[in-house]
Amino acid sequence: MATATIIPGENTIAAEIFIAAPSQRVFQAITDPAQMPQWWGQKDMYRITEWKADLRPGGQWSSVGVGADGTTFRVDGEYLQVEPPRLLVHTWISSWTGALKTVVRWELEPSGDTGTLLKIRHEGFAAAPEAAQNHGEGWKRVLGWLLGFAEKGETVDTRN
Repeated sequence: MATATIIPGENTIAAEIFIAAPSQRVFQAITDPAQMPQWWGQKDMYRITEWKADLRPGGQWSSVGVGADGTTFRVDGEYLQVEPPRLLVHTWISSWTGALKTVVRWELEPSGDTGTLLKIRHEGFAAAPEAAQNHGEGWKRVLGWLLGFAEKGETVDTRN
């Protein structure tokens, strides 16, 4: 089960989850443009339909998605650090928060022979504290979807 906590003084969301899959597998799931649309979303909520990535420091990434009501959205950013399979840091600019630019840090720590402790820090919500609350709930969902995909091969289309 994913946990997510908002750290008000730091304008940060801290989330983590244990995934029973090797770090290489988890890193691939969060960086491969072919895999991201398979797991990021849920039929009755929202889903990513397209992911593009130039996976290198300074490289750009973008995603396009659709909500359950048919409304489209997008998230764009730039990779700041790429150190497979243990670290990924990128900016995050979503269509639903306007010009707010935040930074997401994914830390993957091997745990045992086949597990990964995934920690996320999403920082930069000083100008929009309400966005931190929404993103905190969102990260719990996203990490649960990632766990289902990495451990059991669940996709947006097969998930209940």
